[in-house]
Amino acid sequence: MGAFFKKLLTIAIICAIVYALMGYHYIIVDKSLKMLKKSELTLKYTLFNTDGKKPEKVMSIPELWDDGIGELLMEEGVISEEELEKFRILKEAEEEEEYY
Repeated sequence: MGAFFKKLLTIAIICAIVYALMGYHYIIVDKSLKMLKKSELTLKYTLFNTDGKKPEKVMSIPELWDDGIGELLMEEGVISEEELEKFRILKEAEEEEEYY
């Protein structure tokens, strides 16, 4: 019976680790690790490094944008509130063009 519970515990721990990986983006900003909750469980962009990437390029990734990467970059001082608002307006305009 003891071996069964050890296997069950091991499986539960592995499932918890996979769930944690699927539930959050782990974003590296200026050598610090930040967590950003994903809007859906997926392994896309689980670990993402912003170093060397322009903020506009990072924010143009739909999965990251939808989950709040712009606000995170603003909180970390990578972009200003005005830059975030400008990008938000551009993004809304692009979405409107796609709609029509």
